[in-house]
Amino acid sequence: MVPDRVGARATAPLRAARHPARLRYHRGVPHQPPLTSLPFTGDAETDALLARDPLALIMGFILDQRVTIPKAFSCGRTLRDRMGGTLDAQAIAAVPTADLELLFRTPPALHRFPNVMARRVQGMCAIVARDHGNDAARIWSDGADAATVERRLIALPGIAQFKARSIIGILVIRLGVPIPGWEDHIPTEPSMVDVTSPETLRAYQLS
Repeated sequence: MVPDRVGARATAPLRAARHPARLRYHRGVPHQPPLTSLPFTGDAETDALLARDPLALIMGFILDQRVTIPKAFSCGRTLRDRMGGTLDAQAIAAVPTADLELLFRTPPALHRFPNVMARRVQGMCAIVARDHGNDAARIWSDGADAATVERRLIALPGIAQFKARSIIGILVIRLGVPIPGWEDHIPTEPSMVDVTSPETLRAYQLS
C-alpha cells in the first residue's frame, strides 16, 4: 500500500474559516480566456493534453503522490503513446491488469509504484467507461452542481477531497468550465489551481 503524501498537496485538512482562506488564494484571479495548456510538466505537448483531455488530467492527480508533479502529470501522454496513440478509458479498463502494470513498469516507469498506480488508473477508467459513457468530462459536464461533481471525483481510486476540489478549481478557474456552486468546493490551501506558469509551479512545490 502506498502511503498518502503528507502536506498541502495530498490530504491537508481544509481550514475552518473557508471563505477568508479562499479569498486569500483565489481572490483577484483575473478574468481571462480559458487556458489551452496547463503548465504542470514543462513539455508543451503534454501540458496542452492536460488542458484538453480530462482523462489525462485525472490520471495526473491519481499519480501525484511520491513523485514530482511533472512526472505525475506526464502519465497521460506517456500511457497514450504506449497504447498506440489513443487515451481511451474503456480500452485501458479492458487491458489485462498484468499487461497494464507492465506498461507502467516499462522504463522509464510511470511512477515509483507502477503496479499500484496501474491498478488505480485502471479502476478509474472502469468507472469512467461504466458510469460516464466512456467520457471523463461527463463527470462534470451534465449540469451537475459542484457537490455532486466532488462526490463523483472522490469515487475514483486515488482521488480524495483535496484532489477533487483541486480538479474543480482548475476546471472552473483555469479552463472556464461552468460548475454551479463551485465556490464552496475549491481548495482553501495552496493547490494546483494556483499553478499558471513554471514560476508558480516552483512556488507551489515549495509551499
